[in-house]
Amino acid sequence: MTWLTWPLRFLGFLLWYARELVLSNVAVTRDVLTPGQDSSPIVVRYRTRCRSEFETVLLSVLITLTPGTLTLATAARPGDGEDTGAEGYDIFVHAMYSDGPQDALSGLQEMETHMLNGIRAGGAPR
Repeated sequence: MTWLTWPLRFLGFLLWYARELVLSNVAVTRDVLTPGQDSSPIVVRYRTRCRSEFETVLLSVLITLTPGTLTLATAARPGDGEDTGAEGYDIFVHAMYSDGPQDALSGLQEMETHMLNGIRAGGAPR
């Protein structure tokens, strides 16, 4: 992927996120308006592939804006001992509608992949 495809990838990410936003709003609204409760809350630690604070903050904001999920905290993983800065970032996420930790983590990974493909000129790392 090159910077030439970036505008299309960015537009694709925006459309994908809009769809996810609508689907999560429908799930939360259905849970609120129907008797009983369908949620199964869980807190997970997600090891991001974000390389900068900007990417980490953007991912955290996108998670929090999505109904049913909330970013609780972020933490920089320590580097390799040199002056290279952080090796990466961890995000602690509260998810209301997931079928366990693996389901929550795979959803977060999918969101991160779409986001990184949309905002990085070279796309997301594999």
